[in-house]
Amino acid sequence: MTLTATPTTSWPDLAPVPEGGLSARIAERLFRSAVARRHVTVRLHHPDGTMEQIGLGGPAVVVHRPAELFARIGRDKLIGFGEAYLTGAWAEDGVPGDGVLGEFLTVLAADLTDLVPRSLQRLRTVVSPRLPRSHRGTRENTQANVAHHYDLSNDLFAAFLDPTLSYSSALFEDLATALTEDFATAQHRKIDRLLDRAGVGPGTRLLEIGTGWGELAIRAAARGATVRTLTLSVEQQDLARQRIATAGYADRVRVDLCDYRVLFDEPAGAYDAVVSVEMVEAVGREFWPAYFRTLDHALAPGGRVAIQAITLPHDRMLATGSTHTFITKYIFPGGALPSVRAIDQVTGRHTRLRIVDDLALGRHYAATLHRWDRAFLAAHDRVADLGFDATFVRMWHFYLEYCRAGFAADYIDVHQLVLAREDAR
Repeated sequence: MTLTATPTTSWPDLAPVPEGGLSARIAERLFRSAVARRHVTVRLHHPDGTMEQIGLGGPAVVVHRPAELFARIGRDKLIGFGEAYLTGAWAEDGVPGDGVLGEFLTVLAADLTDLVPRSLQRLRTVVSPRLPRSHRGTRENTQANVAHHYDLSNDLFAAFLDPTLSYSSALFEDLATALTEDFATAQHRKIDRLLDRAGVGPGTRLLEIGTGWGELAIRAAARGATVRTLTLSVEQQDLARQRIATAGYADRVRVDLCDYRVLFDEPAGAYDAVVSVEMVEAVGREFWPAYFRTLDHALAPGGRVAIQAITLPHDRMLATGSTHTFITKYIFPGGALPSVRAIDQVTGRHTRLRIVDDLALGRHYAATLHRWDRAFLAAHDRVADLGFDATFVRMWHFYLEYCRAGFAADYIDVHQLVLAREDAR
């Protein structure tokens, strides 16, 4: 399959190619230096018809328009690197979906902190774009941030997710067979572990923050729990309600369209357990205290909180916390990854909750993303029929492989964390 992008007015930032100049020349020097010392292959096709190869050998990419690639990097840094992929200025040397793009990006992600000389890294706060204020996780902005991603189309997500419609890391029985293991079983294993750690069983009053498409609520209701689950996605609320009713649990599960902060207006301690799967990443760093105070406020005495959170190493979180990235621009507006240490600090300062259990499963996420990417590209015609153009397909392929690389290189991780109050530990 060939993915060709023809930017239109739908993608205004991709239409103009930036002018070259000093920033492009600096970007080219940094790119060449970074690639030359790593086990990747980059083939540069020059306008005169000649081809130049750099790198120590390994997963290969082809740069069809070097001037455009360097101009975009020079102007917009890593956002420009991703945008150059969207326009087709560069691409993997192979068939999309064969994993080459993810393997190439994994090599770079493994050395991400050393790709730019340390002497220049001090300029990060000056030259890197900053998150727009419109992305802040305020009550006014949050629903728009969520809708940008999750209200694209339920049918789009159904095209590449497993039958449970779980859009978070699975927990595989064996990583060696993760690409062939039954996907729904691996997703249920993840959900069931969280419910087990939160102590969810018959009669449990369970609060879920971040509904997804309702699978966790269904699994909890099947255990005999009564569930209230919150979402800000109109599309997710509608389909989750349908799926819950079809499963026969409409009388046990309530799906509310509201911000998590409404819980502060309600009586404290109303829930025996609280779960939240990959929701904290959408909260925004300045609102982490409010988010965890909400969990503490909602939890009944003796209860437990179980969350699944994508994380960064603490030093990287501090260095990149306010940076606007390809992911925040095109995929998750307002997103910000915490570190486990940051969660520990925030809960220690602002709540009575303390981390009592921690399971890291980053490599499981790498396998999950690999499976999503293969399924997404295999559903190319179905995605096109839904009205998504070739540039969107390239964007999501890049997003899925970009994230896979982060987990495969251990640059980012995902943790299942259990929190309890100190007097209940």
